[in-house]
Amino acid sequence: MAKPARIPDIAQLAGVSTATVDRVLNRRPGVRRATVERVLQAAERLQYLPDADLHHALQPAPMQLVFLLPAGHNRFLRMLGDTIGYSEAHWSPYNVRCRVEWVEGFNPEVLAQALLRHGAKADGVAFMALEHPLVRDAVDALAARGVPAVTLISDISGSKRAAYVGLDNRAAGRTAAYLIARFIGERPAQVAMIAGSLSYRAHEEREVGFLHLFKESFPHIEVVGLREGHDDADRNHELTRTLLEQYPDLAGLYNIGGASDGVGRALKEAGRAHKVVFIGHGLSPDTRALLIDGTMDAVISQNPQGAMMTCVRIFANLRDGRDAMTGVEVTRGQIMFRENLP
Repeated sequence: MAKPARIPDIAQLAGVSTATVDRVLNRRPGVRRATVERVLQAAERLQYLPDADLHHALQPAPMQLVFLLPAGHNRFLRMLGDTIGYSEAHWSPYNVRCRVEWVEGFNPEVLAQALLRHGAKADGVAFMALEHPLVRDAVDALAARGVPAVTLISDISGSKRAAYVGLDNRAAGRTAAYLIARFIGERPAQVAMIAGSLSYRAHEEREVGFLHLFKESFPHIEVVGLREGHDDADRNHELTRTLLEQYPDLAGLYNIGGASDGVGRALKEAGRAHKVVFIGHGLSPDTRALLIDGTMDAVISQNPQGAMMTCVRIFANLRDGRDAMTGVEVTRGQIMFRENLP
């Protein structure tokens, strides 16, 4: 009778060390997929594993991904988070498990701690970045451990993040400015902005794009300032009321962040809902309602499920040794009006 195969036999046939064979058979990380397959093929040839065990061993453990999103009143971000809950079937071909964790918004220290805490138990982290050294250091620490981080919606500069998934935010700001200017026409006018926080690079880039387009192409329109509402509906309501009092002839308003319902409520209360051109971001139940009743004129948005799927594809590429963006399409913005709502 032939002697049963041993681990050194598998190692010799596969051309690897016995330690590598042990790691593969016990499904421990740190071995390239091609090496895993070579070891398992050798084990199969030597009849080391029963068929059922071999099939199980051929299936790598699911990649554990965590999405860190800011808690608060931003309904579009809530939609992004909800997508995780009902899209499990979409992730299965990629052999991943996704979950969402809500963290305090606009607080870089809390975000950095969350990155390190959740990254210690995950194979990849996607998050909406704040532009801050603490966050940058946390991303770099994860990269040093081999845990890739993908920035979502808002990017971060000078870090070792693996990829960014989101709009070209400078172009989004220019688009908002162009729409407002075309709605207003040739007359001199004043327009204003409300941001969530300029700690988000996305909001800062939208502001820059917005300002530049007016300066370049519509100098007869004056931008009278920027307010930060932290994506809070009540705060945005008060900021809008103050703007309308300070600038009674305000002709346009760009909400760079979320909580457009607070802006819309103030416009309606002041009787200015159909007189001020109002552009915002993120198609969600509140912005949809504002588009339908005419309070908002346009919403610049992106598909939440598409954004999540793009993140998953990027992590799968990195796991399989491919370039992060292999087969990944650039995120494209959508401009939604009342008449083209899906």
